[in-house]
Amino acid sequence: MLMSSLQAGRSTKRRTPVLSELITVMASRCSVRKTMWLLLWFMAPLAAAAGAGLGEDGRKVYVVYMGAVPPRTSPNLLRESHLRLVGAVLKRGQRAESVVVQQYKHGFSGFAARLSKDEAAALRRKPGVVSVFADPVYQLHTTRSWDFLQQTAVKIDSPGGAKAAAASSPAADTIIGLLDSGIWPESPSFDDAGFGPVPTRWKGVCMAGDDFNSSNCNKKLIGARYYDLGEVRGPSQSGGNSPRDKAGHGTHTSSTAAGNAVAGASYYGLAPGTAKGGSAASRVAMYRVCSEAGCAGSAILAGFDDAIADGVDVISVSLGASPYFRPDFSEDPIAIGSFHAVAKGVMVVCSAGNSGPEAATVVNAAPWILTVAATTIDRSFESDVVLGGNNSAVKGGAINFSNLDKSPKYSLITGAAAKSSSVSDTDSASHCEPGTLDTSKIKGKIVVCNHSDQDDTSKAEKADELQSAGAVGCVIVNDVERAVANTYLDFPVTEVTAAAAADILKYIASTSQPVATITPTITMTEYKPAPVVAYFSSRGPSAQTGNILKPDVAAPGVNILASWIPTTSLPAGQKQPSQFNLVSGTSMACPHVAGAAATVKAWNPSWSPAAIRSAIMTTATQLNNDRAPMTTDSGSPATPYDYGAGQVHPTAALDPGLVYELGEGDYLRFLCDYGYDASKIKLITALPGGFSCAANASKDAISDLNYPSIAVAGLAGAGSRTVTRAVTNVGAQEEATYTATVAAPAGLDVKVAPSKLEFTRSAKKLAFQVTFSGRNAAAKGALSGSITWSDGKHMVRSPFVVTS
Repeated sequence: MLMSSLQAGRSTKRRTPVLSELITVMASRCSVRKTMWLLLWFMAPLAAAAGAGLGEDGRKVYVVYMGAVPPRTSPNLLRESHLRLVGAVLKRGQRAESVVVQQYKHGFSGFAARLSKDEAAALRRKPGVVSVFADPVYQLHTTRSWDFLQQTAVKIDSPGGAKAAAASSPAADTIIGLLDSGIWPESPSFDDAGFGPVPTRWKGVCMAGDDFNSSNCNKKLIGARYYDLGEVRGPSQSGGNSPRDKAGHGTHTSSTAAGNAVAGASYYGLAPGTAKGGSAASRVAMYRVCSEAGCAGSAILAGFDDAIADGVDVISVSLGASPYFRPDFSEDPIAIGSFHAVAKGVMVVCSAGNSGPEAATVVNAAPWILTVAATTIDRSFESDVVLGGNNSAVKGGAINFSNLDKSPKYSLITGAAAKSSSVSDTDSASHCEPGTLDTSKIKGKIVVCNHSDQDDTSKAEKADELQSAGAVGCVIVNDVERAVANTYLDFPVTEVTAAAAADILKYIASTSQPVATITPTITMTEYKPAPVVAYFSSRGPSAQTGNILKPDVAAPGVNILASWIPTTSLPAGQKQPSQFNLVSGTSMACPHVAGAAATVKAWNPSWSPAAIRSAIMTTATQLNNDRAPMTTDSGSPATPYDYGAGQVHPTAALDPGLVYELGEGDYLRFLCDYGYDASKIKLITALPGGFSCAANASKDAISDLNYPSIAVAGLAGAGSRTVTRAVTNVGAQEEATYTATVAAPAGLDVKVAPSKLEFTRSAKKLAFQVTFSGRNAAAKGALSGSITWSDGKHMVRSPFVVTS
């Protein structure tokens, strides 16, 4: 089980100098109480990043990034040049080999080394060096209910129809690489029965390590690597030198992306059915760059470097930086690695982060990355509170294996009523904060506890405290996290909304001896409405690139059932650990899209990463299973800042009709508009002859990047802005006519010119312009809508957001 940042952070609550910038930023956005919660949430990873790799001699690991591999340079030659470079800044007699911990020599050039601050500064001044930065510690994007992994399960949207069925056949021979916490190779999700020989283009290896050898790989799991994580190994130090998963996260994400179909899967009987990955025919390659404690940036870069050289088709990355300390692209291991992967034709899919529902928290927002938000599915886990009197049931949700009597016979009390006489704060008692309740008042009873998602002790800690004090159960009142079912195993706990709690409190007030019981969890299917955007899913706009709409798309990330590592915590009566687990997070959404991308790639092997992304985005849906527009889980209308283009539709993505292509030159112009000059870009990648940044390069010009969505920031009240796009016909009909339809909000005029595109055999790519004009000079905020091109068969939809 992964340790949450907040849990680690609770041990140190005082403000430290390294947090001064975070305090200023968050205080400007949040209430005081929320700011303090966020401080606790981010303190642990920040402290880890600040001290990661710090030795007794004051040295720590720095990453030295040197851009693309120079043409006609062998890995051995590059290795020697790296050693000479670092040797030039070391003291006489110190060997370069003794300080270098990673070298990048396939997809891009650079290395990681233990350096002093002065040595790092000296390297920054060396010719050919793009950036030098302290090795950051990123976090896996699995949600936690303050101190433990949220546990839930998945129904994967299986493609239908003949073409989709063929896409799931072994003929679809794509390779998905995952940068994650490792893999549990014995899982049935990675059995290779029915698979043909490993593709000859595969150049990877199966590294031997602790409790792992080459025989653990097969024709399904074709590669596994691990990297030196230094001080980021986490509590399972003994498993650091191995691809074997000690956290469970990597096993879960890889089986979600490409796991075999496993019949009879469940979590101890909950969410029963067949578990399978989005691209079950794909091969899997694992790059262990994370532990339970986090992911070292130097290892992330090594994973990208090897994955590019090994020959993967898609890279899935369910981890990222903190949204409050977002590094520049040239100092972000994920942005760097993915840039060079995409340049080599490798699709990169990343999670958007779990810092929602706050605005501007999305991470992994570079335009060469497909960024994924999280939504719910049509399944819930119900555990009800049955009240005495007329035995009425109040609906609740959580995962517990309650052994309470089905009849309501257990005394029911609120936390406030159980307040200890030594405590003056009734509010804290009503929230069942540790140390605030009189144990004699709660023994043998079910306790009703309020809960705040911002300020409280974790729900798990409250439950443990109540169980230790002799309570027989707990009802937690919690509105915000209601879509994610927490796991409490044998202690009967359920969670209810404030509205449902009102019925419980009314009953308590109506009798002198209130009684109740809590029912064990059952699985409910066809839940409506679904999907909705998960509360934890990070939101746009991107703080780095306001003129690119992020996230790009959404996918199931709540209640996801997938493979897991063996655990020692079992429900009563169970003798064997479940091979599957129930987990939530954008970590779980990301591999769904990686699987969809692999399927699109299998059907269209020559398509670029940009074309695959376009197919996924322009075919996404915005409706729920009530055929109504999607909402967030708070009930408010969902916007492109919540879910990008909408919920991924794997079947439709196989035949998008039109795609928005992006090439190397487009990304180079983006870097110019972002603020890099040609001399710095030249260090990052080889420039075509005569390339230079335009004199009018600016962040406003980023809106013209040929992206499948449109974002325009800074449109003056009654002003106007025109952006250009071009689409390529990839449909079966070479001669096709597409007509544009605009859905525009009040206060914004949107004109598309031309409004009709006529494709022929010789005219496969056509351009158009979109002009946005404000109607109201006083209009503020974000205005969103869409532009859809249709030929009567395909619906090619692009969302847009315009801000003043």
